[in-house]
Amino acid sequence: MLRKKHHIIQLCFALMALLFMNNELKAQYGVNDTIVHEAIVFNGDTMELKTLGNLYVYGYMTEAQKKANAKYNRLRNAVYVTYPYARRAGIVMNDINAKLVGISEKSARKKYINSREKELKKEFTTPLTNLSVYQGKVLMKLINRETGNNCYEIIKEYQGGLTARFYQTVAFFFNSNLKQPYDAQKDDLVIERLVLEVQRMYGYTDIHKTQSL
Repeated sequence: MLRKKHHIIQLCFALMALLFMNNELKAQYGVNDTIVHEAIVFNGDTMELKTLGNLYVYGYMTEAQKKANAKYNRLRNAVYVTYPYARRAGIVMNDINAKLVGISEKSARKKYINSREKELKKEFTTPLTNLSVYQGKVLMKLINRETGNNCYEIIKEYQGGLTARFYQTVAFFFNSNLKQPYDAQKDDLVIERLVLEVQRMYGYTDIHKTQSL
């Protein structure tokens, strides 16, 4: 009798275990418990696709990189400071050049140039005296860009060869050169990119000239 009861108790435990496992299976694979994952097929196998979190890697610049970065920042600052002056000067000088085309008499040309020279001095003398020598070099390049002429040619056209040579001598003592060319494709490619950056930043239209006097 006891043996029969023991078998009945074992059978009851077995049935309870089956019911429990059945409930577990229903809970695990039920419709409401389905978890959707992205998948990817690789070489015929379907695998779960996961996006890993960002991994940030930090490093220190070498001395050469620090120098290159400082050089670039110095140039960038100089372009941002001087380009508005170069652009304004270019507008005035391009207008002067256009007007001089229709003035052939020497005295009339000189009179017109002198009148516009006063305009340039009034507008630029004070701010330009605050520029550093390095910024002055960049400014001369940018004036060349805007007008299509280097500063020596501009001064020579407006004031004569003697005055131009005088200013060229002064520039020499400041380790500069009024005859600096502007090559947007090679030597001055970085400056050109910075100019375009400034134009986008402040909404400037491009007025630069490519033809000389």
